[in-house]
Amino acid sequence: MAKRAFTFPGQGSQAVGMGKDLADTYQEARNVFAEVDEALGQKLSAIMFEGPEDLLRLTENAQPALMAVSVAVTRVLAARGFALADHASYVAGHSLGEYSALCAAGTFGLGDAARLLKIRGQAMQQAVPVGQGAMAAILGLDLETVMSAAADAGDGEICGVANDNAPGQVVISGHVGAVNRAIELLKAAGAKRALPLPVSAPFHCALMRPAADAMEEALSKVAMHAPVVPLVANVVAKPITDPEEIRRRLIEQVTGMVRWTESVRWMTTEGGVTDLVELGAGKVLSGLAKRISPDTAAVSIGNPADVDAFIASLSA
Repeated sequence: MAKRAFTFPGQGSQAVGMGKDLADTYQEARNVFAEVDEALGQKLSAIMFEGPEDLLRLTENAQPALMAVSVAVTRVLAARGFALADHASYVAGHSLGEYSALCAAGTFGLGDAARLLKIRGQAMQQAVPVGQGAMAAILGLDLETVMSAAADAGDGEICGVANDNAPGQVVISGHVGAVNRAIELLKAAGAKRALPLPVSAPFHCALMRPAADAMEEALSKVAMHAPVVPLVANVVAKPITDPEEIRRRLIEQVTGMVRWTESVRWMTTEGGVTDLVELGAGKVLSGLAKRISPDTAAVSIGNPADVDAFIASLSA
């Protein structure tokens, strides 16, 4: 008997056209996009479907847009008899995807999720002046080596691990000078590649403290309920269900490391998960799953063909 975890992608999975085929095919998806548009007071769905790409890529747009597609997929499946509560044992989301997971699992409503992510995106963007922060992807080295080099590169500035995405794929974040020093150290340590990322701010590091403060205030005003299945949280890589702990972990997550490798490993070992099902735009998390836990089945559901294939696989 398959035991599933539903996972929800983070920033970087966005692309112009995302969600359009879902909206063209399913009323449930159209309802989600309309509700998000109304909650934000902007035609976000038009940016998602038609672009321009630079507008979609803005953190304050990309975050609620990715959540909207993930929740649309979830509701399309639920309307066809495959509710999350009945077909998933856990949910987990990569960074902003944690909000998608929690919305899908009933912790907060769709409008609240959209507004929270708009605030989160704006706050993360505004936390550090443009040009002062940087992020870089480090390929081919283990987490401990990268953490050590990031610490050595600090020299009075901030540099740390932002994302532990998969074995041999770690992202660092901090002041631009410290990140550049870490890149040189990591190249010398044998990194296959150490690539600066084209991001607008240094996410998931101590420089994001102003954004964490903004999210503490925003989350304090939102009603939260226990999720219908446990959330495997980014910052602790273990399942949590208490709404107050979830609130606290979402605040910590802004400056904390996304422990994705550990989260997936917990689900596939301690949690007994046999199938990882990515709901939303792109296939990033399914790709990471194959590297973290090669023996675990991993699929992505982001368009009508994927929905049909998944339903067919469950009915077989």
